[in-house]
Amino acid sequence: MEKLYKQIISEIGEDTSRQGLVDTPKRAAKAMSFLTSGYQKNLDDIVNGAVFDSDVDDMIIVKNIELYSMCEHHLLPFIGQCHVAYLPNGKVLGLSKVARIVDMFARRLQIQEQLTTQIADSILEVTGAKGVAVVVEAQHLCMMMRGVEKQNSQMTTSSMLGQFRTNSETRAEFLSLLKMGQ
Repeated sequence: MEKLYKQIISEIGEDTSRQGLVDTPKRAAKAMSFLTSGYQKNLDDIVNGAVFDSDVDDMIIVKNIELYSMCEHHLLPFIGQCHVAYLPNGKVLGLSKVARIVDMFARRLQIQEQLTTQIADSILEVTGAKGVAVVVEAQHLCMMMRGVEKQNSQMTTSSMLGQFRTNSETRAEFLSLLKMGQ
C-alpha cells in the first residue's frame, strides 16, 4: 500500500520527496490498515463466548455507540452513532460485545444501509433474540467535502427484525427510549 500511496501523491502533482510528504505513504498505509481492520475480524472471535443465560425478557438498549467508517464509493469517512436494541430470548450478550460488533462492520469499506443491516443480523444470530433494532445516524464526508457540499446533512438508517418489525408498540417503545436523555 505504501508504494501505491506514493504513486497517488505523485499523480496529484506533489513532490513525494518534500519534507512533509516523505513519510506520508507509510503513515497513510498504516492509517488505511487501521480504518479497514474489520476485515481481519469475525463474529465468533468478537463475541468470544460472551452470551449468557438470562431470564431477562425486557428490552436491552445500547445507545450512542460512536462509529467511524469509510464510504465504499469515495473512500471518505462517515462518522456517527449507532443505537442497538434487542429482546432477549433466554440469552444476553456481554455489553462490550455490542460495541465490538458495531466496530467490526464499521471498520470496512461500507455503505451505511448495509452496515445497519449487518449489525442487526449479527446481534440476532448470536443472541437468538425475539427481535433486534438498529438505528445508525451519520454524517458523510463524501457529501460534506465534495459533490453537493452540505455541511449539516445527516443520514439515518434502521433495521428492525423480529418483534421490532412485526409489533408497532415494541418499535415505538424503542424509538421513544432513543429520545430520552438527548
